[in-house]
Formats: sequence, structure tokens, C-alpha cells
Amino acid sequence: MKTKLFWIAIIWLTLWQLFASETRGQQLPPLIDREIFFDDPIISGGRLSPDGAYISFLRPYDGTRNIWVKEREASFDEAVAVTAETQRPIMSYFWSRDGEYLLYVMDKGGDENFNIYAVDPREAREGEMPEARALTDMEGVRVYIYHTSRIDPDLMFVGLNDRDKSWHDLYSLKISTGDLKLIRENTNRYTSWIFDHKDQLRLASRSQLDGTNELWRIGEEETLLYSWGVLESASPRAFKEDNQHFYMVSNVGEDNNLSRLYLMDIETGEMEFVEKDPENQADFGGLVISEKTHKVYVTYYTDERIRRYFKDDDFEKMFNRIKEELDDKEIFLFSSTLDERFWLVNAYADTDPGTVYLFDKENGELSFQYSPRPELPTEHLSPMISIRYPSSDGLEIQAYLTLPKGFDETDLPVVVIPHGGPWARDYWGYRGYVQFLANRGYAVLQPNFRGSTGFGKAFLNAGNQQWGELMQDDITWGVKYLIEEGIADPERIGIFGISYGGYATLAGLAFTPDVYAAGVSFVGPSNLVTLLRSIPPYWEAAKITMHTRMADPDTDEGRELLKSQSPLNAADEIIAPLMVVQGKNDPRVLEAESEQIVVALRERGFPVEYLNAPDEGHGFARPVNNMAFMAAMERFFAEHLGGRYQESKTPEVEQRLKEITVDVETVQR
Repeated sequence: MKTKLFWIAIIWLTLWQLFASETRGQQLPPLIDREIFFDDPIISGGRLSPDGAYISFLRPYDGTRNIWVKEREASFDEAVAVTAETQRPIMSYFWSRDGEYLLYVMDKGGDENFNIYAVDPREAREGEMPEARALTDMEGVRVYIYHTSRIDPDLMFVGLNDRDKSWHDLYSLKISTGDLKLIRENTNRYTSWIFDHKDQLRLASRSQLDGTNELWRIGEEETLLYSWGVLESASPRAFKEDNQHFYMVSNVGEDNNLSRLYLMDIETGEMEFVEKDPENQADFGGLVISEKTHKVYVTYYTDERIRRYFKDDDFEKMFNRIKEELDDKEIFLFSSTLDERFWLVNAYADTDPGTVYLFDKENGELSFQYSPRPELPTEHLSPMISIRYPSSDGLEIQAYLTLPKGFDETDLPVVVIPHGGPWARDYWGYRGYVQFLANRGYAVLQPNFRGSTGFGKAFLNAGNQQWGELMQDDITWGVKYLIEEGIADPERIGIFGISYGGYATLAGLAFTPDVYAAGVSFVGPSNLVTLLRSIPPYWEAAKITMHTRMADPDTDEGRELLKSQSPLNAADEIIAPLMVVQGKNDPRVLEAESEQIVVALRERGFPVEYLNAPDEGHGFARPVNNMAFMAAMERFFAEHLGGRYQESKTPEVEQRLKEITVDVETVQR
């Protein structure tokens, strides 16, 4: 009966939309197939070989994303596959410094226990696949890559937590043979190892039991150079060309709200101020440094958009030459050859997922290489704008708003998407989820609530112990702002988020039940006590920070605060329809976090939809799973918010949706 009523509602809404469109005299954009948004990109992940002779890239091989290689001037149709992974797509990879090998990391089913693999691209032939060698073939071990040698291109320096799951010992790894050699056993809570331009281990960061972080000089003796508190941040970035000074980004000190760039003398620990945001709006963003000369080319800051400050005339001329040809696109230079003659350039926008070009610095030529989603009709996508509004206590919140193209800009259904982290932020640019929802007729709000990074230490710390409270107010007051402006229909507000965004979805439905008409929580924790007690062991260094910014579940006071902020304990207040989505192998937000809230709602007789992918972790990597989820969410929001809906055109996706949809009656407490 429910299915019949749903389809009657969909037909009625479709007829209403057609009538409303004719009444407005507007032409609605066509519905874009969800597969065009979420299936594997046609081509992605381009990389130049160090000598520029080849371009590697990612493209499906037998249905799974793998690495391909072609000669630089050859057509992409002439490329050959060099890997044949079948269980999980390759997400990223890189060339060894001599171009002899392609290296990538892979986990099992999203468990985040990554191992390193190497393949020799010279062995690839049409119909002949080279062997991918597991260089660290270990069960239950998470590998970190710290440094690739500049002197011996066959050498890497990696961390393994095989001895102690909480801490990574330092090893050298020979790529050609897989030989591992222990360099330092980590018994002092070191969190990173930093090498200089000559492959010498010079620095290491360390986490103390009280949450203090430290930077130590490593040599014949270990010397403390710098320390910062649990609510401060400092980040070693790179050695200067003299190999004796180190770039540091820090907000340490009462008068440092926005993080700044410094140079540290590693012999004395003395810090020299370099620069801060000239507009005094944003934390220091980053540096682009030459791999060839080690000089800084540009620094940048991210406010509403990226702002760049050039330090090298030649690089600035090259950047502006490219920018002029690509009009109003945001551009990003990456993957240069060792001699920096050739660069790959990504040109993107809010309505464009990007186009990649090859730039030849010698002759100034810019040549098209590929578009990841060439079938996407970008002319029908919706611009993203920055807005600002006051929260419940007057704190100003920056957010991104996307209004659906072709629709009236009043009384719209809205989907709020709080970002994950929560100690992260949203950026301007193309987002598949956002454009997909806008195409279905929803306005999309992405608030950078307090606790988001990039806006200064005070804004970040304003989120301390405010999960579900002032952090949630920042989201709720964004909805109120859209209603007051006449943009949002107050009866058709939805919320969807991943990780912390999933928590914010549950919190929104539980703590402000009158605000939302529907919510989708994707790997969102429902119980903050069990969340903090089940974090992966290799997060040990971050535990004190999490307890400080949230609360300590091992103290009576902390436990009571976390309980009050846990949506599970307010599940009886939820009145809006809820969809819960989980990856069975998620090591960050365990399956139990989703199943607790599913059981709580089921036991009070409240309907809840539950999707659980057995081959995924903290987010979905396999496109078929992501498309199945999007098909479910599209139906869900169409039913409860009245947006547009398109039937799936891919039987494989519908079959996968059936496989990952869980009968909630079978879920165990």
C-alpha cells in the first residue's frame, strides 16, 4: 500500500511541477541521470611520469577503477592497463622518482588497513598485465608513507604498526624487492618522521600523554624544538632550500588567532615570522614549493574562495598565461616533470567537475587531455554562492548556497548538508551530491558551523563541547535564515550528511524535530560515548584532543555531557522519516553506531530505512554502491520533500540496492 501511495505522490508531484513550470514560463533543466554524476569517471587521476615521457591515469578495467599508461603524445585510446584490481577501485597512486614503478595503496573492504603495491609499467602490453607486487603484505596493519628518497629512487620510508597498533615504527622499504629494514622503533609516541632534501631524518613530531604536541630535532641526541597545547595547532611543512630552516604553520600564542607561516632554524629552534593572511580573514592555507629548487612559488589562503600570493615571477607569469586562456575557471597546477617543463593543469568551477590540460612551459602550449565526466551537461548545473548569517548567539556563519537552476527562488525544498570532520570545512567548487540534488529541484545549504577549520582558532574552539548544541544551532539558524529570506519552504526541509554530518542529521531530527521533514545519516554516530570508546588504536595520539573538544567518556561529567548530546538518547523525539546508511567495515564509526539508532526506532514502532554495504567502510568507494545509495536517497527525498525523481536506468544498481537494503527486523541490539 505504501509503495502504491508513493508512486501516486510522485505522479502528482510531476504533474504539479510541469504545471508550475508552464505557469512560471520557465523551462526546467532536464533530469540528469544519476549514473552521469556518480558512476566511475571516464578518466581521472592523471599523472606525468618524472621524465614526461608518459601520462598515467585511472580508468575502469573490467568494471573496476585501475591504473592505465600511455605515451605523452599518444591518444588515450592507445593506453594500456597496468593493474587489474577487481575487489576495490584504486583511489590514488604515484610514480617512483625514477619512473620505474607505479605505486598505490589498497585496503580490504574499507577497513583502512592500507598496504603498498608496486607495478612495473614497462611490463604492460596489449592483453598482457604486469604483476602487482604487495610490498607490505600484512593483515591488520596500517602503512603510512613518510618519504620517498631523493637520492635512491628505489627507496621509501614508511611506518608500520605491526608491533604496536597505536604507534608506527619507522622502516626503509626497497621498492624493487620489498625488503624492509627497521630504522627506529617508536616507543616515544612519535606521530610523524620528517626527512630533509638529502634523505636524512632530521625532525619528528610527538604527542604527550597530556595532549601537548612537540617537534623534536633528531640526530645524535634528540632535542625539543617547539611545543603547542591541545587547543593550538602547529604543522611542519617543508625544508627551505638551505636544508637548515623549516617552514612551520602555527597559531601558538594568545595573540595568534589566525595561523601564520614561519621559518624555524632547526639548530636553535628560533622562529622567524614570514607572513599571515593580508586580509586577516583566514588561516594560512598552504605553499606551492618547487621540487626542483625547493623555492616557494606561491602561498594561498581559502576564505570564501582561494586567494594566491605569488613569490616567483616566472611561476606567476606561467599561472596567469594559463588562467587567461581558461577564462573564469579556477585552476590548479599539479604533477610536473622533474625538470618542471611539463605540468598538468586542472580547470574547474562550481558547475564544472574539471578539465585537465597539459602545459608545456618551453613553448607555452596548453593542450586538452581529458574531462572526467564529459557527458555531464554543465549548462544545466547550478551556481554555488557564499552567504553569511548570524547564529543563535550572534556568531557569524559562512555557508555555501546552491539554488536549483530553472526554478523559482522562493518556497523551495531544501537539503542541508553539514560537512564531516567536524574539524574540517566546505569549499567552493563542484560537488556531485550538491549538483545532483539541485538538479532534482532542491536548494542546498552547506554551513561552515563553529568548529570548522580555516576561520581561526577562536572559531574552531567555539565548537568545543558543543556537539548537538551551539554547533547544531549554527545549522538550524541557517535553515531559519533561508525561511526568513523566503527561499525555503518551512514544510520541506531535509538534512543529509556523512560522518559528523551524519551525526548532525541525527541530532537535527532528535533535538529540533520541528525543523526537518526528512533526514539521511551516512555513517553517522548516534552514541558519542560508544563512538569515543571505539576509535581505532592508531588514533591514540588524537584521543586527548577529541576528549578535550568533545568530552572524556571516562569521567562522570564528560560521560553525562556526551549522553545528553547523543541522538540515541533522544530517539523518542524523532518524528521525521529517517534513512540510515552504513559501511559494514567502517573502523571509525562502527556498524553498531547505526544499528543502535535503527533498533531504538524500530522498538518504538517508528519506521526507518537502513542500508548497509558489506564491502565498504567510512564512505562508499565502489560506484555501484554509491549509485544505489543515491537512488534510495532520491526516492526518499522525493517522497518526503517533493523534489523531482527519475527511475533508475541501470538494473545492476537496482539489484545492488536490494542487496544492501536491510530488513530492520533482523538487526540485533
